[in-house]
Amino acid sequence: MHNYVVSNSLRARVLRSQCKFVSHETIDAARSALVVIDMQNYFVAEGFPLEVPVAREIVPNINRLAAAMRDAGGLVVWIQTTAVGGLERWGNHHRYTLSPEGARTRLANLDEAAEGFKLYPALEPAPADPRVKKITYSAFIGSSELDALLRRRGIETVLIAGTVTNVCCESTARDAMMLDYRVIMVSDANAALTDEEHAATLNSFLVAFGDVLTGDDVIQRLTPAAARAVA
Repeated sequence: MHNYVVSNSLRARVLRSQCKFVSHETIDAARSALVVIDMQNYFVAEGFPLEVPVAREIVPNINRLAAAMRDAGGLVVWIQTTAVGGLERWGNHHRYTLSPEGARTRLANLDEAAEGFKLYPALEPAPADPRVKKITYSAFIGSSELDALLRRRGIETVLIAGTVTNVCCESTARDAMMLDYRVIMVSDANAALTDEEHAATLNSFLVAFGDVLTGDDVIQRLTPAAARAVA
């Protein structure tokens, strides 16, 4: 698992610009959603073309965090990238950014009937957890129904977990902030191909976009929906 540590200089920079290091002193579970990005076989399982080995190491953290969110009355959403609509919605990426072989591999493995599309088997989604399909890196900006789902549920805070930290997770987290959600990236529930890429994304996010917390930090800050209702 990535060992992410905030440097003293970065901490001081955040304090200078924001007056406090963490904006979420508490996390209102009733208005919060854990959004788990792309923990599919294609990105997680051994031997698949875009395998991220560290993604297997964060599975227990994601399961524990998801259980804590549900227990507190929060929402857990599982995002899966689909090939359906990829060429129509994201044609230039497939035609010009990816190699022809890379585009074919991506579309074949993320076909909704393929093993690559399925969630990694060690994950523990609950039957009531929504599953949302996305087309582009970000789950927002017209890529999926996520924004509409969250707004129907009255969600104000979005917690991001999954893989890859510096691609789909970062894209989704930044867009969430730009759509005026409060956003947390969970440092030990995200995975990248390298420690450097993981840290670079979290550092940039922390400076300008939202909070970076561990799973334990999140669980300690969760305010259960029932407690909120009583208050």
